[in-house]
Amino acid sequence: MDLHAVRTVVAVADSGQFREAAALLAITQQAVSKRIAALEKDLGVRLFDRTARGARLTIDGQAFLPHARELLRAEERAAASVRPGSRALRVDVIGRRLAPADLVRDFHRAYPDTALDVVTLFDADAALTAVRSGTIDASFRAVTAPARQLPDGIEAVRVHDEPVQLVTGPAHPLADARAVTPGGLAGHRIWMPGIVTGTEWAAYYHDLAAAFGFTIEVTGPDFGTEPLLDTIADSPRIATLVGAWTRFAWPAEHDLRRVPLHHPTPVYPHSLVWHRDNPHPALAALRDHLRGRYTAPAAQPGERGDEVWAPEWAE
Repeated sequence: MDLHAVRTVVAVADSGQFREAAALLAITQQAVSKRIAALEKDLGVRLFDRTARGARLTIDGQAFLPHARELLRAEERAAASVRPGSRALRVDVIGRRLAPADLVRDFHRAYPDTALDVVTLFDADAALTAVRSGTIDASFRAVTAPARQLPDGIEAVRVHDEPVQLVTGPAHPLADARAVTPGGLAGHRIWMPGIVTGTEWAAYYHDLAAAFGFTIEVTGPDFGTEPLLDTIADSPRIATLVGAWTRFAWPAEHDLRRVPLHHPTPVYPHSLVWHRDNPHPALAALRDHLRGRYTAPAAQPGERGDEVWAPEWAE
């Protein structure tokens, strides 16, 4: 149904005059007549009687009018739902216990009136497809490809460098260390069954292990975080690696230890990914917020300024 014609019907009904409806709609009186006539032809009924005093709704016109008003209200709701700034900003954070979720929470604290829709997409290709199609507005990813190789229209900026830590049980030889060098992990069993080939975190940890001469085991079924931590808590040999911002909760009797890695400090490079044509004003605010709080990787106390490690593809 032609909504221009529906709007014209409502304007004539409210004003009682074709001429006044034409002025209200900024069209000619002839255009008003043509719209009404075309709609009446489509419906197979007459909506108005012309009188010496103007236009009067017929019985069919009176029946049609409330539905016409609802059609126009539905049109406005539909337009408002996608009007820039009127809908929630939809952001992929990969996992709700990971650093990107904290970055978005920090943004929400700074902009509490901004509506957010937080989602978790596992696969980077799926996230890029969603950004390109507009299904989501932005995604946090470690971008393994150079910027020039990103899909057309996709932009990315590095927004957070997260130190990597070792997690051990209380009986592990490194449990009481104040810090460990990445090279010091050689010969220790580092178990990460959640690493999936082809993901950006698989690329990161592969390069980290190769750079410092240790091995990461990915064998065995991945039953989730809790069973992994249960195994580590009971083992004097197995440890794992996590981001410093990753949120874990475990029973106090596990007595798990989070041991920093220094000399150098490995950092996981989080980037924000978005489509350059996305007009959502909250997206611009999110980018500005993240850029404002981002600082280049910094050395830890006792380290030289160059003692921070990230993969070459992150630079």
